[in-house]
Amino acid sequence: MSDAEGDRGPYLANEQAHPWRRFVALGDSFTEGVGDPDPTRPGMFRGWADRVAEALSRQVDDFAYANLAVRGKLIRQIVDDQIEPALALKPDLITLCAGGNDVIRPRSDPDAVAEVFRDAVARLAGSGATLVVFTGIDTAFTPVFRPIRGKVAIYNENVRAVAEEFDGIVADQWALKTVQDPRFFADDRLHFNALGHHEVARMVLRALNVPNDLTPMQPDPLPLRTWREARAEDLVWARTHLVPWVLRRLRHQSSGDNVTAKRPEPLPVTTLAPGQDAAARRGEQT
Repeated sequence: MSDAEGDRGPYLANEQAHPWRRFVALGDSFTEGVGDPDPTRPGMFRGWADRVAEALSRQVDDFAYANLAVRGKLIRQIVDDQIEPALALKPDLITLCAGGNDVIRPRSDPDAVAEVFRDAVARLAGSGATLVVFTGIDTAFTPVFRPIRGKVAIYNENVRAVAEEFDGIVADQWALKTVQDPRFFADDRLHFNALGHHEVARMVLRALNVPNDLTPMQPDPLPLRTWREARAEDLVWARTHLVPWVLRRLRHQSSGDNVTAKRPEPLPVTTLAPGQDAAARRGEQT
């Protein structure tokens, strides 16, 4: 590792302000922030990346943030549509979370997906920017996605190996046990809600070794439900979320069709006021 790379290494003591001035986030719905509605922008999402950008922007001047992520995108689409635009923005901090939509598909090969991921990381690492990559969450807690736990674990090991090869930082969702709880997920049971995105943001800032004032959130206790009530909720979820997802797969459609990046250019960050943030959390938990 060169001295220049060492100077920006994430595990050095961070006694001064962080070194980054231009942050670009790449990926799919997870990075777009789906599941975490932005109370200041109707129809838009906030998400962990916005929260990380807010924390980073409070510590340095002249900070800018772009988010190129689009929901529903497969890893090849992310590579084809987002990498070159990201590099053109000349970021010094890049986050990449990709491959999750591929791995959850039947008959997908996590090793083949990881080969595309490695090529993407190689291109991004060549820019000299600090690069953060994500493992997938441990799906053992959810019956719907528990059968693909082994595939996720294989993909995660590939992600870690690629990060090691290219001196990347791993934001380890698999180890983030806090969010492995249905109360940290939106009604679709696939995307994080405000609580989940908040905890992911805290994890990313820890990985970057950036001090911050984000504190843990406590979800409301799980409601007591009869077996019949729980099954009725499952049927509503299947009709509202699962069936449309399956139909899109069969029709080769994506939830991201005709959706553009919410933040295609690096812009200064407007921090959500604490009172608004608290109100958003209360709304999420009701």
